[in-house]
Amino acid sequence: MTTLPPTFLERLSNDLDELVARAMPAVVGVELERGQGTGLVLTPDGYVLTNSHVVRGARTVKVRRDDGEALSAMVIGADPPTDLAVLRVDARDLPTLPLADPAQVRVGQLVVAIGHPFQLEGSVSVGVVSALNRSLGTRAGLMEGLVQTDAAINPGNSGGPLLNARGEVVGINSIVLPYAQGIGFAISAGTASWIASMLIQKGKVPRKFIGVAASAVPLPRSQALEVGQSRAVRIHRVGEGSPAALGGLREGDLVTGVNGSPVRSVDDLQRLMSLAPDTELHLDVWRKGGRRALTVTARSMDA
Repeated sequence: MTTLPPTFLERLSNDLDELVARAMPAVVGVELERGQGTGLVLTPDGYVLTNSHVVRGARTVKVRRDDGEALSAMVIGADPPTDLAVLRVDARDLPTLPLADPAQVRVGQLVVAIGHPFQLEGSVSVGVVSALNRSLGTRAGLMEGLVQTDAAINPGNSGGPLLNARGEVVGINSIVLPYAQGIGFAISAGTASWIASMLIQKGKVPRKFIGVAASAVPLPRSQALEVGQSRAVRIHRVGEGSPAALGGLREGDLVTGVNGSPVRSVDDLQRLMSLAPDTELHLDVWRKGGRRALTVTARSMDA
């Protein structure tokens, strides 16, 4: 009897099966008095990433591993503006998953969401990256740089990973539009990486204030060639008497860099400002077809 070679769908099914089997041990349930969410093991020594709204107001938190073991967890820190939080459990040699390079994430790429929707542990859904750099208003403010996907994300999936075909974490599942089907949002792995690092180190994310309203914008091809990058942050409003105003920033300016590093998104701007060693920020700005170098003395939002 002749054995037929596996079809494309069979190979895809086998690959997905292997991917999920590798990933599942790094995905945990986050159990609270009032419900359950999902978390992702960040480090072998017990740091776990989840959503801040999952653990908001929680008195006790438990993390349940895929083998059923339940571990008491401590909330190390939470950052509501990005809807991320870090927990810590007393464990060693935990399995982890690599974070994807945000620059390699493309619209149309196959993605897999893993989580515990409606307390249905270890649920898997498959879809694609529907869009990148989405902005969405939430109770905590405007969230930017989100990954949109049509992979099913339901209550309880929050805090779980959105994986690419290599098993790398593209994002942390966060938001579902209750009035739409097939539209979910994940916090970019790039955002998750630096926010988690700050929460682990400091228990909070130290932010700086310059007093602008801004958004990330794609640049027309001709302008992108001049500027040297395809996206930048456009300034829509500058507060009167703000650090930005005192530093010479104007409405309509394009911020392309901070302290020598490129800025392609509001998240880049926030990250570089937060990580800057002092309050003096050197901005690369594109204004009316020319480059300008501005120095803005930011204010600490912790003050």
